[in-house]
Amino acid sequence: MSLHALVLLAVYSILLIALALPLGRYIAHVMEGRLHFGSRIEAGLYRLCGVRAEIEMGWLQYALAILIFNGIGFLVVYALQRTQAWLPLNPVGLANVSPDSSFNTAVSFATNTNWQGYGGESTMSYVTQMLGFGVQNFLSAATGIAVLLAMIRGFVRHTAKTIGNAWVDLTRVTLWVLLPLSIVLSLVLVQQGVVQGFGAYQRAQTLETVKYQEAQQGPDGQPLKHDKGEPVMEDKSTQQQTLPLGPAASQIAIKQLGTNGGGFFNANSAHPYENPTPVTDLLELLAILVIPSALCFTFGRMVGDRRQGRALLAAMTLMFLVATVTVMHYEEQGNPQLAALGVAQPGGNMEGKEARFGIAESALWASATTVASNGSVNSMHDSYSPLGGMVPIINIDLGEVVFGGVGSGLYGMLVFAILAVFIAGLMIGRTPEYLGKKIEAYEMKMSSIVILVCPLLVLVGTAIAVMSQAGRAGIANPGAHGFSEILYAFSSAANNNGSAFAGLGANTPFYNIALGIAMWLGRFAIIVPVLAMAGSLAAKKRIPSTSGTLPTHGPLFVVLLIGVVLLVGLLNYVPALALGPAIEHLMLFK
Repeated sequence: MSLHALVLLAVYSILLIALALPLGRYIAHVMEGRLHFGSRIEAGLYRLCGVRAEIEMGWLQYALAILIFNGIGFLVVYALQRTQAWLPLNPVGLANVSPDSSFNTAVSFATNTNWQGYGGESTMSYVTQMLGFGVQNFLSAATGIAVLLAMIRGFVRHTAKTIGNAWVDLTRVTLWVLLPLSIVLSLVLVQQGVVQGFGAYQRAQTLETVKYQEAQQGPDGQPLKHDKGEPVMEDKSTQQQTLPLGPAASQIAIKQLGTNGGGFFNANSAHPYENPTPVTDLLELLAILVIPSALCFTFGRMVGDRRQGRALLAAMTLMFLVATVTVMHYEEQGNPQLAALGVAQPGGNMEGKEARFGIAESALWASATTVASNGSVNSMHDSYSPLGGMVPIINIDLGEVVFGGVGSGLYGMLVFAILAVFIAGLMIGRTPEYLGKKIEAYEMKMSSIVILVCPLLVLVGTAIAVMSQAGRAGIANPGAHGFSEILYAFSSAANNNGSAFAGLGANTPFYNIALGIAMWLGRFAIIVPVLAMAGSLAAKKRIPSTSGTLPTHGPLFVVLLIGVVLLVGLLNYVPALALGPAIEHLMLFK
């Protein structure tokens, strides 16, 4: 691993913690209702919306509020896509989006996944991007943090029947956390050259004629294919280049801060209009992990023991550092088959990476975006080496608990912490406790549901895709790599990440529907049992710790927690990983 990569990782980690510490304190201050200057604004909003802020909810009512809220968001985003041709702010005259693609995209943005089977600049109007995707980026992120806050109250409260008010939590997170941070980051991005405006796309005359091939499309909009199943290509040339514009900076800020990840442009943060300079690259990278990191400090403050938050953050950080070092190492090695042919690979595997960022910056982004349920990219993961590309898959398949999505990563890690103390309790024959609450059969049932939902969705979805003609039709690279592409797609969807191995043609009715179902269940089939667990914990008495209580703030617990995440979260996927990236790696040396 190069010195540049080591220094980059060290500087990034230091800056991240330096930003997360005060932000975590601020978020705790906001969510505990101690932001006095905002109380009048909040009160006005509650009156306007008919919300009685003083009345709290039980876990079931809280869950229903979250489901209804996000269900309405899904319908709004779907409707905007289906009618955008007749709506304003569509200077290019883009057509309405097909039903299956609209369904997939609406589910994607409602679940904080932001899986994109479309090209943003060639498919979505400005109004769809702003009122649909931009707004949902805030609301889906707020949902994750609100659910986390409900779970924290489950640990903090004593024989209580309520876990908070969903509408109050959503309002405070959006108004005082996500919105101010997004405004500041947006202004900095605009100053650095990220586009922000409502003008029409611009056409530029190129100095040279560009010749290319394009797949012919049939009446259904899908590529025509030869008898052998290959696309029918036609030669084309042009001396014009279309420069897409739009209100990008405002959406990019919240896509990173909210761990959403959906790019305004098809190339996401590899596009120079989204990520034009090294400064924007670093700022967007920090934005990906800053709120998930800060929430660990928020957790420690709200439960009254800051060491608890630091222990969880330590476990996350160690796993992140190992993943990042691994992907950096394998990408810097280059391709052994090219080396055997005498092909020079300065610095390593540059395929699919922006020359202005290079391997270290690209590998750091690939690791950060996949541990964080973010899904934005500044390089193409499909072009990574087999083992370098396996790291993002593993990061996702751990359950997006290594930092994870805003809120969702930490409540996922708390589920693993509950499982860890349960396993430790079994070893010594003692009823397990975590933060003063006994962990009993109900909590373990809910934890089991949370942990098993995503592996079932990923492995069953992948199996159906590889067994069906509709699933295999999207594979551009047959063999082990094609299997990896499908495995990555279902892993990304079920775990609400949103990044992809771009070689898979996933904008088809089969994948749009299958991945949409995986995204919805991967989000809300976990949120409901997490809230049920929060309600159960809140109703329990807090018990004092004794000499037999397992300390959950020290190095021993950090190691135990990491072991449980790896053993329980990852072992389900070992056979699938062996069929994809592992075999592909061995094939390099045949």
